[in-house]
Amino acid sequence: MSGATSAPRPDTGGGGERSIGEIFSSITTELSTLVRQEIALAKTELRQDAKNAGRGAGLLTGAGVAGHLFLISLTALAILALGDLIGHAWAALIVTVVWGVIAAVLAKSGQKALKQVPPPLERTTTTLKEDVQWAKHPTT
Repeated sequence: MSGATSAPRPDTGGGGERSIGEIFSSITTELSTLVRQEIALAKTELRQDAKNAGRGAGLLTGAGVAGHLFLISLTALAILALGDLIGHAWAALIVTVVWGVIAAVLAKSGQKALKQVPPPLERTTTTLKEDVQWAKHPTT
């Protein structure tokens, strides 16, 4: 009775059928694996989306700073050059309106670029929906 040999398992008559405990253990293991894979996919997707959004925002910020410095210099030059022809007040008004139009066009372009970033967790949501459908009908 040292327990060196284990007693044979009783045959359930199923010829290789798994027990409830084995099935439950298998389901638990596979569910755990599935959850880990979905979490890994979510992390990867968020990392990629954040990187793309960050790159776009950084480029827009850099363009804004450089553009601002450029506009200050160019505005002064334009006002001085036009001021001799039409008067400094009219020159300042015309240059201001031109820069306003340019700013509006740039703002629209920046909005368009940021709208191209996909919704968060798009692929993860799709695979989770597929997993739910599979869980409801695992044999189909």
